[in-house]
Amino acid sequence: MTFTSKTDPRFLMTTLRIFSCQVYRSMPVNRDGLLVLFILASALATSTEWCTSTRAADDLLSLEAQAMKSAVARIAPSVLRIETFGNQQRAGSPLTNSRITSGVAVSEEGHILSSAFQFAGKPSSILVTLPTGKRVAAQIVARDQSRMLVMLKVTTEEKLSVPEIVPRADMRVGQWTLAVGKTFDKDLPNRSVGILSALNRIWGKAIQTDAKISPANYGGPLIDIEGRTLGILVPMSPQQQTEVAGAEWYDSGIGFAVPLADMLPYLEQLKRGEDLKPGLLGISLKAGDIYSLPAEIAAVQPKSPAYQANLAVGDVIVDVDKQPVSRQVQLRHALGRHYAGDSVSLTVQRGEERVTVSLKLTDKLDPYIHPFLGLLPARLRNSNERGIEIRYVYANSPAAKIGLRPGDRLLAIAEKNINVPDDVYTILGSFEPGSEFAISVIKSGRPETIALSTSKLPTQIPKELPLVPPLETAADNPAITGLIPIKLPEEPNECVALVPDSYKAGVLHGLVVWLHPSGQFNQERLVKRWQRHCNTRHLILLMPQAAKQKRWVPTEVDYVRKAIDEIRKSYRIDDTRIVVHGHQAGGVLAYMLAFSQRDLIRGVATVDAEVPRRLNVPANAPLQRLAVYAASDSESPRAARAAAALKRLRDLQYPVTTRQSKGYLSEMQVDELVRWIDTLDRL
Repeated sequence: MTFTSKTDPRFLMTTLRIFSCQVYRSMPVNRDGLLVLFILASALATSTEWCTSTRAADDLLSLEAQAMKSAVARIAPSVLRIETFGNQQRAGSPLTNSRITSGVAVSEEGHILSSAFQFAGKPSSILVTLPTGKRVAAQIVARDQSRMLVMLKVTTEEKLSVPEIVPRADMRVGQWTLAVGKTFDKDLPNRSVGILSALNRIWGKAIQTDAKISPANYGGPLIDIEGRTLGILVPMSPQQQTEVAGAEWYDSGIGFAVPLADMLPYLEQLKRGEDLKPGLLGISLKAGDIYSLPAEIAAVQPKSPAYQANLAVGDVIVDVDKQPVSRQVQLRHALGRHYAGDSVSLTVQRGEERVTVSLKLTDKLDPYIHPFLGLLPARLRNSNERGIEIRYVYANSPAAKIGLRPGDRLLAIAEKNINVPDDVYTILGSFEPGSEFAISVIKSGRPETIALSTSKLPTQIPKELPLVPPLETAADNPAITGLIPIKLPEEPNECVALVPDSYKAGVLHGLVVWLHPSGQFNQERLVKRWQRHCNTRHLILLMPQAAKQKRWVPTEVDYVRKAIDEIRKSYRIDDTRIVVHGHQAGGVLAYMLAFSQRDLIRGVATVDAEVPRRLNVPANAPLQRLAVYAASDSESPRAARAAAALKRLRDLQYPVTTRQSKGYLSEMQVDELVRWIDTLDRL
């Protein structure tokens, strides 16, 4: 091996390894049967030997520090200081001060890759400081909407210094890493030292380090101790996909970088100005623990790549591009790193045979519209009878048009037997409004098979709904009712639940989670408002409070989720009627909770609240229904923004019901809201 100089990181690394061996050999070794000799030898060791060992250790630390310094010096010309101006903040008001971030040169001609974090506000101008100190204007050429990167381009006669990239195969967990940025000084890079903690994080899109990662080095490189680039530093979260998701972990020892080796095949596409978007397949998997369940398809969205490749409900995906898949989490990792336009090969287990299909992932699926039969299921099930009893039939619905009535029973849909509402939701998840299929029913006491054509979920609320009759038999161990404190040991928040005196474990209860306005929590008023409804409509009211009564903070979404999970451990909750309901700031948090916890929440009801502008609103999902109820004052300063946000939800085909209200809801409007909640299990 040839070294350019004694400060070459490779020379220092070689020397470092030699000194590591010397230090190791100078230390006593404990072997079986030699413990006494070891103690005597240690006691008789001369001061000269001790000093030699200490000097070797000091030299080791010195070489280690020098290697890191040289690694940073090697990467420094490739790390560029970026200033953004005119970033948009809330309501479109510009920030007067600039923001500083870092980027990495990926071509000599002026292309720079950076984190999208500082570009979320769509800056009006961007300046880049070149290695010579000259500041030049830059333009955003393209964005990576999956890994949250931006490609910039500067026009300059200077050739940029492109770093050496570490191949994926050379990355090792436990190796030294240095997070580098040029935020504080335009000439001297800032650095943070750590190790490579993991190789496949955030669904295969990132590597992880315990070096301190923050806005001070976002966009800069994560390098190895030889000064080679491992990846681009970014905030990331497995739960959300926005430019700022994961930023709350800054300086926590949990940091992420997008491997630059993974980006090499896509750099030319970005340079051409083509955005990179997540690749979508168009399937829903069977609900449950993603870490233990196989990747069994529960629904195939019409017109999706999966639909066009003839994938079917019940298929189990067993490999992706010849990589074995045995659990759902492995499928998410295998597909998570792919972009729209990528071709993938899937092998599925279909009965006794294996079928391999090739398909091209898409960047956009048509907004999914839930089909509707037009009925409400009975909630008290007789285990001795087949199918689902009909509790209520919507006027002018598909069910009404074929003559179904309350008391009739639904036995099968599209030749698939059903016994519980979840069976129906799963079957309907592969259809759309206008789909026609046969249903088997017991109608007026006689079995029939009838053709039915579905419509779309309604947004109107029935003026009357029959009450679910109370359960006559009491449980052997009756549950505790009344006001129940819900305390999570690790959380400072207070929380109480109102469990109606009518509660019986044999009846599924809906859950209403009340999120109070800033500084306004009145338990007595809430109990008075909701107690009658909880008793008659089989509801439990959960009342969590903000840790600081004056306001909710976004991170309290996690606390509210924990409180919901806690109440579900003790009481029988109807998974189809879990609703978050909030007023003003509580309504904003309700939207955040509903769209981040799609596996759990089935309804969001807000009063005088708007959807946060930068909230990532996911696509409407076939097997994760979510209905929206929004009341607002047309004269409120928030009205226009709230209306625009609701239009966005309608465009995504969420069923949205709107009402006008000055202040909180009237008593009649609360009655109507309760009926809306009562319809969330509609089929």
